Amino acid sequence: MLSGNMTNRESIQEPRFDYYNHEVPDIDLSDCEFPHVIEIYDFPQEFRTEDLLRVFCSYQKKGFDIKWVDDTHALGVFSSPITARDALGSKHTMVKMRPLSQATRAAKAKARAYAEFLQPAKERPETSAALARRLVISALGVRSKQSKTEREAELKKLHEARERKRLEAKQREDIWEGRDQSAV
Repeated sequence: MLSGNMTNRESIQEPRFDYYNHEVPDIDLSDCEFPHVIEIYDFPQEFRTEDLLRVFCSYQKKGFDIKWVDDTHALGVFSSPITARDALGSKHTMVKMRPLSQATRAAKAKARAYAEFLQPAKERPETSAALARRLVISALGVRSKQSKTEREAELKKLHEARERKRLEAKQREDIWEGRDQSAV
């Protein structure tokens, strides 16, 4: 049993943060943060990814990808800021475009949330099924139905791709080192 001169004291502490009225600050994603990303907007709600890819078909070989924001807004991810600026300069009847710095709040939030997925789009490298075929055949223990000439052609193609990759790396290194390109 408690006895004594204890008085009932209640202490109410005010909260530091007001979680009920919390607002996310509108962080301005400037052109220099995602210069290769644009907002595509004001297109019909029925549009699908294929429709937007068709609108930007001239940029697909250079590298182009789409990230959806909602039914009438999407982010266009280009391979470089120059390509994105070029796309902004073109006119399309079905879609409108603007830089990410002028985009809607939802588009900026999507860009912030998926920053690692908004890296410049790169073209997928050329591939071959030779390794997969060889692994499957050896795992199953069966003989290959591929003729010797087909095998040799596939190996030649792989060798040429390796050589092309090596040459591109050498050219890139020469450019950075300032070596004369005309001597090559």
